[in-house]
Amino acid sequence: MSEYDYIIVGAGSAGAVLANRLSADGRLSVLVLEAGGPDRSPWIHLPIGYGKIYYDARVNWKYTTEPVPGLGGKPSYWPRGRVLGGSSSINAMVYVRGHPSDYDAWAREAPGWSWDDVAPLFRRMEDWSGEPDTRRGVGGPVPVRDISEDVHPLCQRYLAAAGEIQIHHNPDYNAAEMAGASLYQITTSGGRRASTARCYLNPALWRTNLVVETHAHVQRLLIASGRASGVLYRRKGKEQTARARREVILCGGAVNSPQILQLSGIGPGAVLQRHGIEVIHDAAHVGRNLQDHLGADTLYRAKVPTLNQQLGPWWGKVRAGLQYMFGQRGPLSLSLNQAGGFVRLCPGTGGPDTQLYFSPVSYTRAPPGTRPLMRPDPFPGFLLGFNPCKPTSRGWVEIRSPDPAEAPAIQPNYLDTEEDRLLMREGLKLMRRIASARPLRDIIAAELQPGQEVQDETALDAFIRDHAWTVFHPCATCRMGSDPEASVVDPRLRVHGVQGLRVADASIFPSIPTGNTNAPAIMVGERAADLILEDARG
Repeated sequence: MSEYDYIIVGAGSAGAVLANRLSADGRLSVLVLEAGGPDRSPWIHLPIGYGKIYYDARVNWKYTTEPVPGLGGKPSYWPRGRVLGGSSSINAMVYVRGHPSDYDAWAREAPGWSWDDVAPLFRRMEDWSGEPDTRRGVGGPVPVRDISEDVHPLCQRYLAAAGEIQIHHNPDYNAAEMAGASLYQITTSGGRRASTARCYLNPALWRTNLVVETHAHVQRLLIASGRASGVLYRRKGKEQTARARREVILCGGAVNSPQILQLSGIGPGAVLQRHGIEVIHDAAHVGRNLQDHLGADTLYRAKVPTLNQQLGPWWGKVRAGLQYMFGQRGPLSLSLNQAGGFVRLCPGTGGPDTQLYFSPVSYTRAPPGTRPLMRPDPFPGFLLGFNPCKPTSRGWVEIRSPDPAEAPAIQPNYLDTEEDRLLMREGLKLMRRIASARPLRDIIAAELQPGQEVQDETALDAFIRDHAWTVFHPCATCRMGSDPEASVVDPRLRVHGVQGLRVADASIFPSIPTGNTNAPAIMVGERAADLILEDARG
């Protein structure tokens, strides 16, 4: 048995941030328990290599949801990081802060989380390489790369096509405004992925007051007299105990944090009793309110070469490898979604309601268990994709048994509301409008998916059911709020009803942000560190 001031469960997007910030004060001892292993795979660090680890159980939880009625009864495959850096080590690296209205909405439920409160945290964590702007941060731990000089030439055609249908070019969607067509910003540096393991954890590993244990699978929390006093975890085949003098902080993400709470007797009483778990705190919202972005792609055969011709044939791979080896440039240094943007399709207030994606490559999505995920098509092609930003469908995460090794049941309930189904239809129509604009129309040989036969509402809905897929942004399963009857953690991220316990990861989002969720999750880690250190100082 060992004792520390703080125990952090999970070394992911938020957990690695906390490990760094809390251990910076040499008087505080910190233990980090990560269920996965070190981030040694070269496919983690090669930016385009995330397709290779999409099904790699060595770094990936490889979750599969329950059958989803809105997807025609099919399950959805959910890769989640099980490695130092968590999902920041296996994601597509696109950096999006979110819209200011996202955080102003959070603050209505959790004071202290408005845009004015969190914008300084985004600036603090950023090292922005693009055009200087007082709204952007420079010198922070997270490199955010402007890729405008490296993208495939087809991206310029995409931007021009968007402009022809009145979607203006926005050179920095993380600055003055979010709406418009843009080139995506990514978290890389020196041609390598900039995960939170690389940016936050590695620089702190030399500190003697920080201990990081990998392959340490937390079984449950230790709770006595209404206070979290430590954790029970399994490592190298043995159960071990660690005690927390001050706090335990869950940073397991939208799936693992509610799972650990439920295994520990904190969750919906009926669910816990069904599995023979003693109810320590009946918290109805643990595992509820699950939100995720659901997307769909349109596929076009091109008349001109695309990235397929660079990444498919052996000679193209050799050339791309040499570009990367001798300059850390070229397609291997980028994500596949090189361009995109944000628009509002339906009348309303606030920020954009739809996110756009443009990939100058096309590929067939492999079924679960198949390698690699992204095999370029043998013909020139590209993808136009989208996802609604603010889905109204709500799902849940729930343990299947008291066995911590058994994956929980996940039901995202995609397309459960007419509002979500309407936005998916409108998104497909927008993809066709962009493709029909002259700069793209001139190079399109054929629409392969959905295909010109898919036109009416019934056919569009059928295509969406068959082809929609998660954009990998699950969140909100331990939602934050002032009202303990409607949330799991308070605005200082303390679990309602249990002392000495916080949650700090994407599960605490009251609602899903506009755009990719990794940057907001890192911000939560920064905010949590400030709150914890404030409380420690009294």
